[in-house]
Amino acid sequence: MWLDTIAADSVSAGGSAPLHRQLSDLLRRAVVDGDLGPRDRFPTETELQGHFGVSRSVVRQALATLAAEGLIQRGRGRGTAVAVGVAQHRSLQRTAGLQTQFAEHRVAVGTEVLAFGRGADPVAASSLGTIALVEMERLRRVGGEPIAYIRTWVKQADVPGLRGDELADASLHETLRSRYGIDVSAGRRQVLAVRADDRIAALLEIEPGSPSLLLEGTSLGNDGLPCEYFRTWHRADRVVFDVDAAEPSAIGTEGGQHAPPAARERESLDAWALRLAHEMESLSAALAARVPPSG
Repeated sequence: MWLDTIAADSVSAGGSAPLHRQLSDLLRRAVVDGDLGPRDRFPTETELQGHFGVSRSVVRQALATLAAEGLIQRGRGRGTAVAVGVAQHRSLQRTAGLQTQFAEHRVAVGTEVLAFGRGADPVAASSLGTIALVEMERLRRVGGEPIAYIRTWVKQADVPGLRGDELADASLHETLRSRYGIDVSAGRRQVLAVRADDRIAALLEIEPGSPSLLLEGTSLGNDGLPCEYFRTWHRADRVVFDVDAAEPSAIGTEGGQHAPPAARERESLDAWALRLAHEMESLSAALAARVPPSG
């Protein structure tokens, strides 16, 4: 069985993390990477305890963690099995992309670049303040299964020399930071429930018309100016969006796009002011284009 292929010292008191976390991380990888598939029998508490030489309390903590994450299903008298339709969690409060967030939970994400080159999109051009754009299409997979299709636009001036193959199995945000000095520090996002058209459905390997979660928005760089516009279609049966709720007094002006800077995480006063100035300039330009010259 799967457990026989794992070294007994993979969980060790000499590790940097507590024993129960080492064990839950190891078991999580087995599920996410497909070593243990949906409905496969999971090792019993006794088997895990004997194989790794850990206490029953360590095993139970690890299994409780996986059960809370929805990775396994436990039932009295019928043992433990890998859950069907394992869902991955993504925080909407954070600017970090899907690949970065999943990697923090030791979930291996594969990224395939479907298209890369000059692109045109009126919404992206309006959001980024230029028509000179680079457009990219990427497909994210977990355990070989597609979970998200991404269309992204960035300013050509921001990414000279960038090639599409550099983004295979890589994070765009990390590339922007390490290569171009652009640190995505804030942004505005919105989530829509949409039906997958034929192309999206084929890419995500779901039935046409199936529900998907569309996350779209604009990201701001460390200078407070827009640096990215994106649309990401997620499989609704594989991705869960997490939202941390708080009272309005704890997060600033309720529902306001220009909430006070102190209420916006990771956004400095200067960045907020620069972004607001940019939006005002864009609005002024749009209004000027609509008003015919006098005389």
